Amino acid sequence: MIPILKDSRRSPLSPIDGPPLELDSDFGAIEGDALELMERRFSDRGLLTRERYSSRTEDGDIVCTAREGERIVGTMSVRFDGTGGLHTDLLFGNELAEWREAGIKLCEFGSLAVERHAPGSKRVLAQIFHLGYLHAHRRARCDRLVIEVNPRHVAFYRRWLGLLPYTTPRHNPRVDAPAVLMSLDFNTIRDRIALLGGQPEKMATQRSLYPLFWDTATEAAMLAKLP
Repeated sequence: MIPILKDSRRSPLSPIDGPPLELDSDFGAIEGDALELMERRFSDRGLLTRERYSSRTEDGDIVCTAREGERIVGTMSVRFDGTGGLHTDLLFGNELAEWREAGIKLCEFGSLAVERHAPGSKRVLAQIFHLGYLHAHRRARCDRLVIEVNPRHVAFYRRWLGLLPYTTPRHNPRVDAPAVLMSLDFNTIRDRIALLGGQPEKMATQRSLYPLFWDTATEAAMLAKLP
């Protein structure tokens, strides 16, 4: 993994006070401490991890990680649509086909895990999601985000990130649990970041994680450092 915030411990790119958060993103696999975190958090939610995520060089997939000090506190995969399709095609291929036929460029976030007891876990989730957004929309010009979510977590993703459910639950054999397809177009995400990003004080009144996203200047600095 190539660190994109090599100097973050001296001047962390963080919108709120707290421990310096170092974010990495590059082609590779979820492995080591990141894999241990993912397996542990999935197990906490009664989910299996039967396969390990690895990027596909031909499609430009990446893995994002967040670190506080020496500890991995978050990880997420960014999978681009290509010849191999998306993991969500297994259960929701018909829905994805309709978007593709309309000329919509898709991207999938998956393997998301955030350390449950880490200080500022919402900040970790917001910033690793923002990093994925930079790769998917600002860099690769994808139009729409898709994710698979356990039905128990639909309300969380809808409330805090604005994602909308598009299906009823279907059984996902990869984690041996039900899953719902959720999605949101990246232009909507971009508008919410522009409106709320870098304003953590609004967390008191906004039921949203977007105030914990970066402000315009920090986002531009992050975008310039992408590998």
